[in-house]
Amino acid sequence: MILKATLIYLAVISLISALITVHDKRAAKRSKRRVPERTLIIFSLIGGSVAMYMTMQLIRHKTRHAKFMIGIPVIIVLQLAAVIATARLLM
Repeated sequence: MILKATLIYLAVISLISALITVHDKRAAKRSKRRVPERTLIIFSLIGGSVAMYMTMQLIRHKTRHAKFMIGIPVIIVLQLAAVIATARLLM
């Protein structure tokens, strides 16, 4: 039950993360109101890091910003470490 809920959560947050990344790219091209960088980082922290990083690479958005190209992979590693540590505690 918990695993299913977690997977649904990650799917939803990943979709939202990808969509806001694409939206920010479009807004940048059209000189419209942008998504704050803080919002992008928060969505990465709450579970959308893999989807956001992949989307940024795919659409070439923020790829020159170290905050994102180094920061998001660091978040991914920390999240993976947390998952492994949690799995070990539950075994």
